[in-house]
Amino acid sequence: MSEYPPNASFHRICLTGVISCGDRITSRIKQGMTSVLRRQSSTSNENDVRMRNNRSSGHGAVNDSPPSSPAQPGDRGTRACCFCWCCCCTCSCLAVKSGNGTQGGPNSRIPLPERDDPPTHEEIESWGESFDKLMQSKGGRRTFREFLKSEYSEENILFWLACEDLKKEENPEIVEEKARLIYEDYISILSPKEVSLDSRVREVINRNMVDPTPHTFDEAQLQIYTLMHRDSYPRFLNSQMYKKLLEESQLS
Repeated sequence: MSEYPPNASFHRICLTGVISCGDRITSRIKQGMTSVLRRQSSTSNENDVRMRNNRSSGHGAVNDSPPSSPAQPGDRGTRACCFCWCCCCTCSCLAVKSGNGTQGGPNSRIPLPERDDPPTHEEIESWGESFDKLMQSKGGRRTFREFLKSEYSEENILFWLACEDLKKEENPEIVEEKARLIYEDYISILSPKEVSLDSRVREVINRNMVDPTPHTFDEAQLQIYTLMHRDSYPRFLNSQMYKKLLEESQLS
């Protein structure tokens, strides 16, 4: 009887091939790592020689230039990425880049939006005279919006401002797009920013949305304007926000 099964010779050949292949791969890895270590060692020796030459040529003077130039982006043997152990890529993970692709630094500046001039004391006083003067003032609308935000009714003035912006548009395609966005944001019952409108005004809006114009929401805008005038405006005048702003403008 044979000592090995019928296919034993075939298995022995395959096993021998696998072992031989593994030995070759291990040898290649060792050769690659040895070449990298030699390259790094030679670079270090070159730096030491340059430092000794600089010291001897300068007669004791301190040399301000670095001993060697930094590694170039193509030098893959000396700059390994901090996430890569194989030394096959350059390290650029710590480079902070600005939006245009260049590295940001202390001299890089980001343009800041221009701020409006603060309202004068006379202008702030005029806000208390009538709601129309408050809404005609850019600073008044901004301040009133902050107040409405504190009362969780900011959507009213946002809807009014969106309607004002729609009235300035003349391009039919843009008018249709803006009207659709206004409807989805402030008219639809599924929107979290839905404004309070009666059923008659909603029916008018639904008819107008078939062919929207810059004046599709005029009735709804007037109704929200009246709501803010009668409900929110008196509370705004009695709020600490408005009183404090009035006092500070008087002192300045």
